[in-house]
Amino acid sequence: MAVAVFNGPCSGEYHGNLGAKSSGTRRVFVQTETGCVLGMELDRNDNAHTVKRRLQLALNIPTDESSLTFGDLTLNNDLSAIKKDSALLLTRNAMHRSSSSPCLSPVGKNHQQRDMSGPIEILGHLSSYSRTNELVKEIVEGIKNGVEPIPIHGGLGGAYYFKNSKGEHVAIVKPTDEEPFAPNNPKGFAGKALGQPGLKRSVRVGETGFREVAAYLLDYDHFAKVPPTVLVKVRHSIFNLNDGMIGNKLQNGKKVSKIASLQQFVPHDFDASDHGTSSFPVAAIHRIGILDIRIFNTDRHAGNLLVRKLDGGGRFGQVELIPIDHGLCLPESLEDPYFEWMHWPQASIPFSEDELEYIRNLNPAHDSEMLRTELPMIREACLRVLVLSTVFLQEAAAFGLCLAEIGEMMTREFCSEDEKPSELEIVCLEARRIIAEREIAGFDAESGEDDILFDIDCDDAEFDWASKMSGDFLNQGSFSYASNILNGHHLPSEVESFEEDEAEGSLESYGDKLPLSLKRTDSHERSQDYQNGKPEGKCLVGSVSESRRSAEELLPTTTSFVKLTDMNEEEWLLFLEKFKELLHPALAKRWHTTIGHGQRQRLGTSCKF
Repeated sequence: MAVAVFNGPCSGEYHGNLGAKSSGTRRVFVQTETGCVLGMELDRNDNAHTVKRRLQLALNIPTDESSLTFGDLTLNNDLSAIKKDSALLLTRNAMHRSSSSPCLSPVGKNHQQRDMSGPIEILGHLSSYSRTNELVKEIVEGIKNGVEPIPIHGGLGGAYYFKNSKGEHVAIVKPTDEEPFAPNNPKGFAGKALGQPGLKRSVRVGETGFREVAAYLLDYDHFAKVPPTVLVKVRHSIFNLNDGMIGNKLQNGKKVSKIASLQQFVPHDFDASDHGTSSFPVAAIHRIGILDIRIFNTDRHAGNLLVRKLDGGGRFGQVELIPIDHGLCLPESLEDPYFEWMHWPQASIPFSEDELEYIRNLNPAHDSEMLRTELPMIREACLRVLVLSTVFLQEAAAFGLCLAEIGEMMTREFCSEDEKPSELEIVCLEARRIIAEREIAGFDAESGEDDILFDIDCDDAEFDWASKMSGDFLNQGSFSYASNILNGHHLPSEVESFEEDEAEGSLESYGDKLPLSLKRTDSHERSQDYQNGKPEGKCLVGSVSESRRSAEELLPTTTSFVKLTDMNEEEWLLFLEKFKELLHPALAKRWHTTIGHGQRQRLGTSCKF
């Protein structure tokens, strides 16, 4: 399957010719930033303008000041690179979005009735989706027999148990427009449009669904036992639909079409927060940890590790672990990850030979191409984080570090209530500094004579260079900080941090600043999806009335030390080369300083939804 490959800086506009043109018609689903979904057939003559015109007529919504996007790409002319069953997003341009009314809801009374497709349709046609195909058939049969899904009350986002004809839970469905802060969130945490920063600044609202699918696709040979997961278009009256983005629910009983992740429900006995960790198999912890490092999971808490007893066949007292909830993996920039297993004794045991062989055989370039093909809406920034974290895992494991040591190198240090960059981020900062110095030297060598002869051009040239190299990464305070760490010097008391310029606002780890309704969803509570393996459970959030606040007020901004999005392909490859060179002394330092040292204090948070 041909796919648009975007190797430059991670933003851009698509004008065609990124892939082979497909013949005949193909169906796509277009989602507005308020969550409304419309399926339509495209032919080779369709373009972004005709798609927006159809949306305007079908949904009675304004589309003049809007853009049709597909992951990193803004679609302007022909849509030949868009494949069958792709999910596109219609977003209002930033300059036309108001903070008081950030997005308009469709005003057509019967717009959802125009979707005449089936109740559940898988987006994509993967051979690895054979199990989910069976799940979809079971669910559709159950719906035809009058077996209705039920909402899951825990967590911050909307999620639903879907059943088979016997009334058994077979799948968890999470609509993308019901995530925390999404426009149709049923728990009162609405206020942002799809595509804006979410609970984690580098994970946008509405984009956790394809991350759930990515974690499943990357779990080769079912190594960590991620349940089968797929992206679907699903239509049902159980789903929530708010009036605009103020959180007033529209209880009209009509069927609503949604883009959602669908994951197989796994029967289990409890989650890891309800069970002592001493009985957890070492191999299970290692395999889940290896996956978490590869996908840079920012939210691995005990509540999203399911525990199932294996008492049959002479295995009394043995359990297996099933990892779920991967919506906050593959961030667009380096975050402070959360690995609860890092504090468990199994993580300090060296990798087995089988585990080391699995790590050696990982191919991050192949992984990236696979995700570009199977999930073409995934952003290039996410893939760069995947490549970086996989390379780091391979180098660290080959050096002899255990899982806990690798996790500690990725987590940030908590000192006097200030965040310090992790050891991994420090290596990245130093690699960026070396690249910046090299390009500055090359720039001076090429333009030095002209700068002397034509003084009037000096200011402009300097300004252009600053734009080219991104001023955030030329902050010498931070680069000096990185150099001092790598050279074993004493930590300075202050570090100049990189702050991402987000016109739409930034959301990040929140710690003690969360309102009570959000504080109650910590790592010691159960996963919203699997409440003791049963649909019943105590609601983990406060009332809708007390929590209906602006999403911008819920979570403060925080430090962003490293971005990978502003490098072109040549700079990115050079960065990876320098990263590997600098990583070895950092690994050696970690190796020699680990013995005799306890675990560090760290500033990490867990987000459950």
